[in-house]
Order: sequence, then structure tokens, then C-alpha cells
Amino acid sequence: MEEGNLAKWLVKEGDTVKSGDVIAEIETDKATMEVEAVDEGTIAKLVVPAGTEGVKVNAVIAILAGEGEDVKAAASGGGAAPAKAEAAPATAATPAPAAAPKSDVVTGGAFASPMGSAPQAKSGERTFSSPLARRLAKEAGLDISAILGSGPHGRVVKSDVEKAVSSGGAKAAPAATPSVGQAAPAAAPKGASEESVLKLFEAGSYELVPHDGMRKTIARRLTESKQTIPHFYVSVDCELDALLALRAQLNDAAPKKDDKPAYKLSVNDMVIKALALSLRDVPDANVSWTDSNMVKHKHSDVGVAVSIPGGLITPIVRHAELKSLSAISNEMKDLGKRAKERKLKPEEYQGGTTSVSNMGMMGVSNFAAVVNPPHATILAVGAGQERVIVKNKQMVIAQVMTVTLSTDHRAVDGALGAELLGAFKRYIENPMGMLV
Repeated sequence: MEEGNLAKWLVKEGDTVKSGDVIAEIETDKATMEVEAVDEGTIAKLVVPAGTEGVKVNAVIAILAGEGEDVKAAASGGGAAPAKAEAAPATAATPAPAAAPKSDVVTGGAFASPMGSAPQAKSGERTFSSPLARRLAKEAGLDISAILGSGPHGRVVKSDVEKAVSSGGAKAAPAATPSVGQAAPAAAPKGASEESVLKLFEAGSYELVPHDGMRKTIARRLTESKQTIPHFYVSVDCELDALLALRAQLNDAAPKKDDKPAYKLSVNDMVIKALALSLRDVPDANVSWTDSNMVKHKHSDVGVAVSIPGGLITPIVRHAELKSLSAISNEMKDLGKRAKERKLKPEEYQGGTTSVSNMGMMGVSNFAAVVNPPHATILAVGAGQERVIVKNKQMVIAQVMTVTLSTDHRAVDGALGAELLGAFKRYIENPMGMLV
């Protein structure tokens, strides 16, 4: 993460906080996260207003006055000496401004979260603006700091830039360069230029929707995956009749609590368990590729693609090979719910050793998924359908599901992928093996 949005402050200037208190909410590209105070003190100044977008990692977002400090002086950058000699000032999360050496500087980096400040005016005053306003100002050659903002807390919004353009106001914007010690933003995946695309369509027949952080991340990671990972695909048909019968039996036997069943298994829950056990049985496929070593994982941490507005996220069921079907089911319900609310913690969707992408509920019969590094495999699951198959030289109707395993061919060869998929098919067609 390089930047995010400061969605909400849960404290106000003058409030006292202690270590562990939740003081703000931030929006990353895929989740809304809580920010905790790392020390005790008084909120002297909220540097970045709520609602600010494009806040950089490690930029100052607030000033925390320590014990014995004058809050007003800390807020203005003065910072009085502590009342007691033995009261040591709080350690700054990043270097504090020279004018306020005693105050604790709260930064996004202190919480490993994408936070920071908006662009700076030449006078040293902070200019808050929306990403769209900054883009429009840049395209028009205007200095965003010279535009009067009409949004919350004086934030510059789209209409302010359009008014400046029409009035001919605001001076040319200086070329942006990264600050010392600040990493330049990662380059976006190359594609067709906007100009080359728009000229193919009649003016007024479209609207431009800026890419949000999630869509940019998805584009970057999938481009990296397809450009660096040699994909190999293996498909197999699995009969579902035994699995569906066992699922119904287990759901019927679920104990009740407050007239509600303790669990309700889905086919996807059983797919997660089957893949986890298959990786346990074929450990050479439970790997990640690096240029120096093959990373062999000791557990099956199965990521599950969950569709959310604007994209998708992959919460992870850790140690899935050791968990019961009911535990996996209840965990996935919780993860899926919080994923849609963007309430997952980074450790709940980062990492993992493999993934499942199930589009069967959408009626898709089969597809091939893109490997999501550091995983070396991903299983694409199609819909269960009634098909005519041959058994004992007789045509019979069975519920059949097609699954396709995409592999990183550097780490998982075709034969190894076929072995893994064969183990998966056995668990699906003989599901009692998942219970013992």
C-alpha cells in the first residue's frame, strides 16, 4: 500500500487517549481498518481531516501532546517542556518537525496503514483535494494550491477546478517530484492511452469513471501475474451425487441453538476442505516460487475469492486441512460478511498457499482463473450440472462439476498438477474421506 483514505476520526482535538484506543478509520484498496493510538496523551491537532483521499503512507496525520506539554503550543508547533523532568516525551513514529520536538507525531506508517497528507501549498499550508480534482488540475496545467476549495474543511473538489479553468485563474502547477526518502508511486500497468480510446467514440456517448485503489491494485497484480507466471491448466469432471447426499445429511444433523442450526454447509465449504486435504496429500504442490528457493508450506491456507463492489478480495482459511467442515463453514460466513463490509484485517486476506474461485453459483460451467502470487495454484470451480455419463456401459444421469487448476509452471509441473487434481477428485467423489 502506498496511499489510502482517512475515512473517519473517532476522536477530536482535546481528547485524551491511551495506548490501544481506536482513534480513526482508514480505507485501503480492499478494507476499512481501525487505527489505534500507540501512546498516551492529548490530541493536540488533527492534521488530516476526515474524508481526505490519497493520503500517503508515513505522512503526519495528527499531533499528540505528551504529559506536561502545553496542548495549544503543541498544536501550533511550539511544544512546551514537560512539567516534570522525569516525564520523558513520547517517541515520534516518524521524525517530528523541528519546531515541535516534544510532541508525538501520529503517522499512518506507525500503524502499517495507508495514511498521510494531501498536497502541500508553496506557502507551507496543506491543500486538501480529491483525486479527481488533482487530476483535472494537472490536465489543465493549474496549481491545485492556488484554487479555493468549497468542500468540507476547504477541500478542493471537481467543481472548484472547473470554475478555475473557466475563469482562467490559478497558476501553472509545478512538476511533482517525490520528497526525500519517499518512494515514487508504482507505475500502473501499461495499456491503451485514454486519448487513443476516446477518439474511437462519439463525444457525449460515454462517461469517465476514475479507477479506485482496488481496481488499480487488481490491474497491477493480475498484469504482474500474467507477465511473470507461466500458467498451466488442468481440468477434471467430478461427480457430486455422493457429496450432495452427505452435505444434506450433515446439515439435517446440525444441532440447534436458538432455533437456528449451528452450521449450514455449502458445496464451497466442502471444496475448500477437499483442496486443503489434497495439498496435504501432495505436499510438493503446496509451494510458492521465489528466484532463490522453493517455499514448501507446512499447512494448507486456502484463500477464497469473494466478490465485493468494485472488485474482489480473497480472505484466507488458515490451516484448513486441520479444521472440520462446520468450522470452515462458519469461518467463511464470517470472513465473507466482513469482506463485503470491508472490515477484514490485512492478515486475513494476505498470504495463503492456494486459492479457490467458485463461479458455479453464477451458472458458469467452467473457466480458468489467474494465479495470485505468492500462490502457485488456484482452483476454478464451475456449476454442478445434470449430465449424461456412462457407468458400467450404461448411460445414467449424474450431477457433475468441472474444475480447472491453474498452476505456476515454474513450481508445479503438469504431472504434479494432475496428481493434485486427482486427489481433489477423490475427496469430492468419496466425501466421507473428509470426515476421518
